[in-house]
Amino acid sequence: MSFPATHHDHAHCTAELLTRAERTCERRGSRLTGQRRDVLDCVAQSHSAVGAYDIIERMASRGPRPAPITVYRALDFLEAHGLVHKIESRNAFIACTHPHDGNPAGLLVCERCGLVAEFDAPAAFANLEAAAAEQGFQVHRRVVELSGLCSACGREG
Repeated sequence: MSFPATHHDHAHCTAELLTRAERTCERRGSRLTGQRRDVLDCVAQSHSAVGAYDIIERMASRGPRPAPITVYRALDFLEAHGLVHKIESRNAFIACTHPHDGNPAGLLVCERCGLVAEFDAPAAFANLEAAAAEQGFQVHRRVVELSGLCSACGREG
C-alpha cells in the first residue's frame, strides 16, 4: 500500500473500512458494538495517527464524552481484529487500510505531515523472525515502523 493520494475519496475509504470491520467481526463471531464502531470511525477520520485522548475529544464533539478505559478497550479489540495498528513510537493509532490475513504489516510514518502508510513485506518479516529464532528468541509481537518523509514532504525539501 502507499500513502493516500491528495484527491482520494476519504469517505469511500472510511465506509469500506467500516464494512470490512463488520464482516471481520461477523466472521470471527465478535460484535462490532456501537462504541467500537464509533472509535474506529474516529481513528479513520484521517490517515494520520491519533491518540486515545484525541479520539475521546472527537467522540465528545458528537455526543457524550466516553471514559478513557472504554476507548482503550475498544482500541484493544480493534487492534486484535486487525482493524487498527498501534504506532508504538507515538502511542497512537491508525486505521488498517487493507486486510493482512494474519500477516504483519510495516508502517511508514511521515515525520513532517504525520501521514502513515502500511506496507506488506513478508520476506522481510520472515528474515527478522528467522534471525530471532537463531537466537532462541520467541516473537510475540511484530512491529516495524519506518520514520522519514513521504514523497510529498520529501519534494518540499
